Amino acid sequence: MRIVAQIERMPLCSLWDRMGVRAIAIAAALFLVVPPSIQGREAIHKGDVAVVPLRGDVAPSLLAFLRRAVKTAESNEASAIIFEMNTYGGRLDTAADIVNALNQTKIPTYTFINTNAGSAGAVIAIATQHIFMASVSAIGAAAPILPTGEDLPATAKEKTISYWSALIRSSAIKNGHNPDIAEAFMNREKEVKIGERVVHPKGAILTLNAQEATERIHGKPLFAEGVVDSIADLTKKAGLKGNLVTVEATGFEQIAFWITALAPLLLLGGILGAYLEFKIPGATWPGIISAICFALFFLGHYLAGLAGWEVVALFILGMVLVLIEILFFAHSTIVFGVIGVFLMLASLLWAMVDRYPGQDFFPTGKMLAMPLLNMFIAIVGAFIVIALLARYLPRTSIYRRFALMDSNPPGPSLAGVPRQFATALALTPGTHGTAVTVLRPSGKARFADHIVDVITEGEFIASQTPVTVIQTDGMRVVVKSAAQS
Repeated sequence: MRIVAQIERMPLCSLWDRMGVRAIAIAAALFLVVPPSIQGREAIHKGDVAVVPLRGDVAPSLLAFLRRAVKTAESNEASAIIFEMNTYGGRLDTAADIVNALNQTKIPTYTFINTNAGSAGAVIAIATQHIFMASVSAIGAAAPILPTGEDLPATAKEKTISYWSALIRSSAIKNGHNPDIAEAFMNREKEVKIGERVVHPKGAILTLNAQEATERIHGKPLFAEGVVDSIADLTKKAGLKGNLVTVEATGFEQIAFWITALAPLLLLGGILGAYLEFKIPGATWPGIISAICFALFFLGHYLAGLAGWEVVALFILGMVLVLIEILFFAHSTIVFGVIGVFLMLASLLWAMVDRYPGQDFFPTGKMLAMPLLNMFIAIVGAFIVIALLARYLPRTSIYRRFALMDSNPPGPSLAGVPRQFATALALTPGTHGTAVTVLRPSGKARFADHIVDVITEGEFIASQTPVTVIQTDGMRVVVKSAAQS
């Protein structure tokens, strides 16, 4: 590729500086300064009972926290998870993601409804295997409505209730709850009968208080297993023996959600920053921006429970292999570079995969769908922006300013070379000369007995390389390698 050829011709010391060693150091610092106290890794040990509070609106930030809490409990082999719930509901799409997360857990799950499990909260409670309620509490009223509180239009309402009724029934069956009761929470046309008794007539959305939900009919509780006063009372009645460890939400949960949501933009920023670090001579801020973007990408996915430090190690290993390829094997092999790029892309993809403990190591198509989409958006966006930068960046004043700040040899030169001087020197297209400095892309070239400031169309040209004038444009003398003429 063209850019590889340009990099290969750069001097070792210059290339090392262009690789942004300082930026890499900043990235490492960003990874390491987050102390364990705010990394969200609670001291759960094997056999403990994890207590996860689910309070407030059901929103994406709650999903990020809950998903991380479940993975922490499973990874540390907790004996059970108790969700202490007090919510009036929230977004059903977020509730669907939470239901999916809970239905993947491999350890027993309990819900303690501490006052409210309304709307989306009821949907989440049904996704756990055991439900206990405080003496003054309620569950139900999960009918979908618009964010404004108004009812859905007729067609949309029918489609939404049909889909969610099926989802909530399957979740109830999987976790051992009465599917008819679960459906009646959402569908006002659902009648619930147990034997000959009509527990709930159609025509209204079902909501149960603690006493109604725990009523025993034919020896079985209607919906919840019992009334309890506290988490400790629940563990006693459920026969749970482990120590109680509460998993608290950190201030970084919301930040983690936004970072993971902005993953394509962070990847795009990281790629473009790395490109500009190579492209603009003398500038270090693009490398710093690139390092910050990649650091935030990995840090956000780490705090959201999607990735561990192993993906950071994989990314750094890939970066090291690319450096080895460029610094030591640039003219002999591409093996190290190809492997390094592959490892870096694999680490970025791996960081975005939502894999739960106990699942297969290799992700399935569904698990890869969103990470692949994010990666595709970032790479396509990067190609488009890089193509535009390669065409227009060398013409900008900022680029020329950095280019002219680069090192120049002592001695006279015709800086800028106005058109009349270029004509006097016969610097017309086709004139041959020799690069005196590295052109990256600006520098100095010798034509006859004169040293002239020149610039390329973007490529890097090593010192002492024969060059040819291809254009004299006002104050600019544009050259290219004679070998390409």
